[in-house]
Amino acid sequence: MHERSSVSELANQLRRELNRYSPGGKLPSSRALVERFRVSPVTVSRALAQLAAEGLVVTRPGAGAFRAEPHTRVAPAGDTSWQEVTLSAEGGAELVPRSVDASGVLVSLAAPPPGVIEFNGGYLHQSLQPERAMAAALSRAGRRPGAWGRPPMEGLPELREWFARSIGGAGGAVTAAEVLITAGGQSALTTALKALAPPGAPVLVESPTYPGMLAIARGAGLRTVPVPVDADGVRPSLLADAFRATGARVFVCQPLFQNPTGAMLAPDRRGEVLRIARDAGAFVVEDDFVRRLVHEDAGPLPRPLAADDPDGVVVHVCSLTKATSPSFRVSALAARGPVLERLRAIQVVDSFFVPRPLQEAAVELVGSPAWPRHLRAISAELKTRRDTMTAALRLDLPELALPHIPSGGYHLWLRLPDGTGGSSRAFGPGGESALTSAALRAGVAVTPGRPYFSAEPPAGHMRLSFAAVAGLGEITEGVRRLRAPCDEVL
Repeated sequence: MHERSSVSELANQLRRELNRYSPGGKLPSSRALVERFRVSPVTVSRALAQLAAEGLVVTRPGAGAFRAEPHTRVAPAGDTSWQEVTLSAEGGAELVPRSVDASGVLVSLAAPPPGVIEFNGGYLHQSLQPERAMAAALSRAGRRPGAWGRPPMEGLPELREWFARSIGGAGGAVTAAEVLITAGGQSALTTALKALAPPGAPVLVESPTYPGMLAIARGAGLRTVPVPVDADGVRPSLLADAFRATGARVFVCQPLFQNPTGAMLAPDRRGEVLRIARDAGAFVVEDDFVRRLVHEDAGPLPRPLAADDPDGVVVHVCSLTKATSPSFRVSALAARGPVLERLRAIQVVDSFFVPRPLQEAAVELVGSPAWPRHLRAISAELKTRRDTMTAALRLDLPELALPHIPSGGYHLWLRLPDGTGGSSRAFGPGGESALTSAALRAGVAVTPGRPYFSAEPPAGHMRLSFAAVAGLGEITEGVRRLRAPCDEVL
């Protein structure tokens, strides 16, 4: 069972038992709770901390935990209905309303209920995270001279240098002076879109694409224009058409293991995409989000587009988060030319800087012998998990089309039956939502395909992650559980 589930369950049990104690009464000791509920001391500590945060218990170091005095004062209920008028009136003058739908992001961030297999997760399972290496790095970082002081606004020089080498290679195609340290890939994408496009402007996006980026664009008042992708990435002819039709000055893409399709931009398209954008006077935002989650059988990876871009067309985004932990939010923005100063200014205004202890920990982590060992380990494990899920789908759910098996990343993109090609079962309107709900009732959390499209999708889809589960057994069991929901809905 996940640690977070154990904490929640223990907190619920203790909450139900609080009435046994009078206000100020002492709860059983931590040791007694460990023995009674057969959980770890850390679980007990976190459950008590949760109840303390709710004001239900008071913890006293060396003395134990006690039931808190009851609260007699109840805050008066307010009336927030006026906000509906204000927020609606504010959007009336905007070219593109800036209301944000976060559902496509939350589906991969929210923890599923206990007992539910997490096929919708967007991060490595705790067992795959380099927890010991991160803890050691953070411990060493805290002892570094000046570790708790204010860092340079652009980021620590040694961390910027490391990112520059990882993006541009040893030849210096990208320099440390062209790198800004940011607080995770989502923050970096937000900074890039705010810097490159004014509210109301069109922004070209791959179709399908990452829902979090679509939410960023909507929140900034931008108009997303989809450009279809195929097995070789974005289609250059359609990209050129979209630039001509819209006058857009920004194209956001994921050339490597695209989310959600897993496609890689073909070698003969890489230079063409940059040329098309340069001719349009446009920037390419390169979201290189899972380069460090390459599978063992992938072979040599292509360089980032930024490494082959002397003209400053590419604004590059990369992160350590996917390969470490959702809480290790350290990433980089790389750009050259005047746009770099605009990116820097927006980042400073929005967030000042990434906390120095976290930057120092990143330097310690990527410079340690544990880092390459970790990358090799997850490379092998992700390949095994991908192969296990692929085999299980072919055995138990052969009607779900798997057009592409990626050699990197953490998920598979499935096309649902549409009634063509001799299939007697069509996927009707609202079917994705019904399938998602039925799967959750069967004990599996999946991600529907609709949030990945900025316009009407050509077919129904489902994304299944194999990185967020505990192991291979959960993968095969999760696919088996999906058989009944598919029979019910499809």
